[in-house]
Amino acid sequence: MVPTEALTEPVLPPVLPSALPSTAPLERNLRKWSAWVGPVISVAILVAVLWQLRKIDWSQVWSIVPTSPWIWLVLAASYFAGPVADWIIFRKLWGIPVSGIFPLLKKLIGNELLLGYVGEVYFYDWARRHVKMEGSPFGAVKDVAILSALAGNIMTVLLLIVTWPIISQLGLGGGTGSDGNVLASSIGVVLVTSLVIMFFRNGLLSLPRADLGFVFVVHTLRIVANTGLSALAWHLILPGVGMGSWLLFATVRLLLSRLPLIPNKDIAFAGISTLLVGSQVQTSDMIAMISLLIVATHVVLFMGLMLLDLVQKERNA
Repeated sequence: MVPTEALTEPVLPPVLPSALPSTAPLERNLRKWSAWVGPVISVAILVAVLWQLRKIDWSQVWSIVPTSPWIWLVLAASYFAGPVADWIIFRKLWGIPVSGIFPLLKKLIGNELLLGYVGEVYFYDWARRHVKMEGSPFGAVKDVAILSALAGNIMTVLLLIVTWPIISQLGLGGGTGSDGNVLASSIGVVLVTSLVIMFFRNGLLSLPRADLGFVFVVHTLRIVANTGLSALAWHLILPGVGMGSWLLFATVRLLLSRLPLIPNKDIAFAGISTLLVGSQVQTSDMIAMISLLIVATHVVLFMGLMLLDLVQKERNA
């Protein structure tokens, strides 16, 4: 699937030097409540899944299911790109087995259906109980999440440079005459956050430098792959628009979603659509269709993972 929000990375708020306490108290608290963390998050995700299940119009989902196998392959590649990238990272860091992809899928679904980073808490609890390693997995999970945001921030700045001729035409200040200030403030937040992470990396990050570099590269490649897969999926669904236009559309859309202070993003998104692919192309309908398929996939996949857990517990009983 091609997640509409999942293509973005969380923008970390600026961190002041005085706001860099040791993570040891948080880690001790997580250990204290570790017996409850995994089950509580699983139940919360299940409740969110059931709520989404209640809202899904399955007849509508069935009516918009793509018929081309190529579309399904691209959508599936985009959906699994995040968990697979995480698996590659933690395979190198901890040597997790292939089955480690299952908790990473739950991590994705938890972040999508609940709150950002709740999936990281769930995965930390899983790793602490299932992965044999020296020390605690907390530092690695934290570092991977921080580097994910850093990679997204750096990509945002690079994409802004590349797509500035398009961005400058979108009226991102909401028609108030403050476009330049709003855009500059958004860029400033992204830059300050990135600089703080890099400047205080010795206090924030605990992995060896080589591992940090590896994690950063994998996250960057994942962002690039998801952007390209989004463009390819849209081109296959609406082939009347050239691949180049869809690729630029995906790039600008990703950039727009990451700038934190931009108002009226829906209006800007409509402007992007008209500017890049034409007013006659139903891009909003296509995005809505894919979003509905993503939610349906979250629901079905999580139910399947829950059943798999029950089967494994029954075998081990």
